[in-house]
Amino acid sequence: MRYERPNTANEAASLLAQPSTTAHILAGGTDLLVKMQSDQFNADLIIDIKSIKGMRDIVEDENGFTIGAAVPCAALGEHEGLKTAWPGLVEAANLIGSNQIQSRCTLSGNLCNASPAADSVPALVAAGAKALVVGTEGERAIPVEHIPLAPGRTALKRDEFIRALHVPAPSPHSADAYLRFTPRTEMDIAVVGVAVALTRSADGRVSEARVCLGAVGPKVILATEAADLIIDTALEETVLESLAQHCANAASPIDDKRGTVAFRKHVAGVLAKRSALIAYERAGEK
Repeated sequence: MRYERPNTANEAASLLAQPSTTAHILAGGTDLLVKMQSDQFNADLIIDIKSIKGMRDIVEDENGFTIGAAVPCAALGEHEGLKTAWPGLVEAANLIGSNQIQSRCTLSGNLCNASPAADSVPALVAAGAKALVVGTEGERAIPVEHIPLAPGRTALKRDEFIRALHVPAPSPHSADAYLRFTPRTEMDIAVVGVAVALTRSADGRVSEARVCLGAVGPKVILATEAADLIIDTALEETVLESLAQHCANAASPIDDKRGTVAFRKHVAGVLAKRSALIAYERAGEK
């Protein structure tokens, strides 16, 4: 196995494009290093991207936040601008692993691992984030919801990797929230996760909304019909009940030892109601 530490994104893309080579990107490494312990793991090349300019930076401007692919999740919780703009996203990122893992794991790695239960991905989708993807033919921006295709599979081409995630600046009186259910309070993966981002108008009604479900399908589910239900409402109880039912219907989970289909669908609805209310209250405080 060969280890490379390129200094530019183009160098990294060229390494990925080498024919007859099985390559993996190393950023935080919290998923990759675990996979490397498996007898089934096979790679000719590990490409460490941490020396590429901007990989460890969070850049804030009038358009939002650009989060380098090697920024550890712990750093997100220390960025006041990001915490103020997207508290739900920061909370979701800070649920990944232990304190030790937090110092290494990254949002881009959580996304590219393509686990349906990834905590940060529903929050990124709800926030309208895009992945800035580099390849030998240049760079393209892809909505985060289009990156995972199935467990362990992404839409990235052979020569592509994510150099950063861009989270847009929120509209005035906007906020988000992410909640998950796990059997244990810490160090567990989501059985169900729900993220809601919304904007309140001057009269207290919801003017924009995005709802995203995690861990209840082979990839994250952008529940557009559920989000449409709460537009032009003040989240009255009847509206919240309809939101819960639509999220339960949109979920397509499996039965396993961590939860039944019926249980997961029910919890998806419950968490949608709670997340929407938290986001609504936060938006009213801005």
